[in-house]
Formats: sequence, C-alpha cells, structure tokens
Amino acid sequence: MSVLIAFLSLAIELALGYPDWLFRAIGHPVTWFGRLISFLDLRLNRAADSDVQRRRRGVVALLIIVLLPAVIALGIEIALWRMLPAGLVITAILATALLSQKSLYEHVEAVADALETGGLAMGRIAVSQIVGRDPERLDKAGVGRAAIESLAENFSDGIVAPAFWIGVGGLPGGVAYKAANTADSMIGHRTPRHEAFGWAAARFDDLINLPASRLTALLIVLAAFLVRDADAGNAWRAVWRDARKHRSPNAGWPEAAMAGALGLALAGPRSYGGVMVDDVFMGEGGRREVDSLDIRRALKLYRVADYLLIGLFGLVAVVVIVA
Repeated sequence: MSVLIAFLSLAIELALGYPDWLFRAIGHPVTWFGRLISFLDLRLNRAADSDVQRRRRGVVALLIIVLLPAVIALGIEIALWRMLPAGLVITAILATALLSQKSLYEHVEAVADALETGGLAMGRIAVSQIVGRDPERLDKAGVGRAAIESLAENFSDGIVAPAFWIGVGGLPGGVAYKAANTADSMIGHRTPRHEAFGWAAARFDDLINLPASRLTALLIVLAAFLVRDADAGNAWRAVWRDARKHRSPNAGWPEAAMAGALGLALAGPRSYGGVMVDDVFMGEGGRREVDSLDIRRALKLYRVADYLLIGLFGLVAVVVIVA
C-alpha cells in the first residue's frame, strides 16, 4: 500500500501544494528537521575536536536526524492504518508535505516572469530564491540556466526521490529521506566547520538519491518524446555522455537529460559564495544564450515528466493491488 500512498500524495500535492496558511500556522517538515539539525550541529560539532571525532559525531547526528522523525512517522502511520480506508487517505495527505511539485513550478515560473517584466535585476532576485550560487554574478543567460538547472535537480530530489522512498517505505520512508536530504543541505558542505561533521550526511544523501536521479533522467527523456519542441534522442545521448562527468554523482543525470532535450548547455563554471566551481557542461547547445522562453520550455517538459511519474506510481499501485 506504500505505492498507493505515494500515488495519492503526488496527485493531491500537484493540485493543492502546501498551503501558505498552513506554513504560517505550523511551519513545514523541512523547518522542523532544520531545528533538530541546528541543535545537533551546535551540541555535537565542536571545533576543538579532531576530524575523526567530528566525523564520528556526524554519524551519530545523522542517525538521530533520520531515525527520530521516521519512528514518529511510523507511529502515526500505524495509528492511521487502524482507520482504513480513511487512514490511507490521511496518510497520503500528510505525505504531500514531503513533495514540492506545485511550489517548484511556481518558483521557476517566477524567474521567467521576472526576466520578462523586470529584466536582469528582477531575474536575479527571483532566481536567488531557488539557487545557492551568487546571483549578482549572473547575466540573463546565467539566470536562465540557473533556473533550469534548479528545476531539473529539484525535480529529482524534491519530487521523484521522496515519492520513491514513500513508495518503498510509506510515510516513514518519505520522512527519513526528507530528513536526510535536509541534513545534507545544511551540514553536508566542504567547509572547515562541516567537512568532517557533515561527511556522513553528504555521503548518505548521495546514496539515497541514486535511484531517483536515474529515474528522473529517464522520465525527462520519455517526456521529450511527447513535447513538440524537445529532442528525446539528444536527451538520451547527453545523459550517457555527460551525466557521470558532473561533480555530483546524482545532479548530472537530470541536468544532462534536460540540457539534451532542450538543446542547451547547462552547469559549467559557476560561483558559490565568491568561490568559482569549475564544473563541466551538461549538453552541448552551442553554449547559446538561454532566455525566459527556454525556462518555459523546461517547465513544459517538467510538467509532462511529472505526469509520467504520477502515472507510473498509479500503474504500479494497480499491479500490486491486483497481484
């Protein structure tokens, strides 16, 4: 029934998203995980400790970050399963908080709107809401590439991955994934403070995103067959040629698929906190200028790929139930 929960949560979240009034009232699971991670970082990550000690404490922190929310979610799921069939629907509704289909589309669309109505200055402000790179160093094409790269990567780790782990382990599986992914985003950085302490979080996040990143690339390739101005063959070639060249073991797969499908060159050198990251390009595209129309093409491709994801979970749920 976990696959059915994943299917229902995807369908519900696509339509409703995470309401603003609910966020104002109780926050969001990511903010709850963030408080726990910050608390453990403050208490366990001591500058006076050796790297070996900090790495060990990072493993302990990761276990707490993943297992504590998962155990709570398991208790909730067990309680709700006593209320079938209503409990199934309530579980799926709770799981929608782990997905970001609607908000991802809206945030990326806002970048295209900003470029068209407010130019580069507004585009930089809009894209700064969804990427970590230095917006002031981006030209219009850079803003466009950043938005499309964020769309591809977040489709993988903000939608496909949590849905996958909900399908595998129900609400606890999805919660465990989201907690681990949040830990990576907060402490999984190669900085003096977090390189040792966040090592476990970063490596674990790489591992649990492996299946979703490959599935996301496949979904984008398949979607390119259905979108008129996309090239599925080029997307497939870009994935096999470029995905493994990315500095991330996972981000290159959806980014390469998106770049190939749209005929663009994504990734490449970019600046984070004043430090240049000399990454390779995903796709070819003649390094041409990217504009707001390309962002809208990417959104169309994303939407179709997302429909395919929902259909896939629906099909698997039917097969599992019938079997």
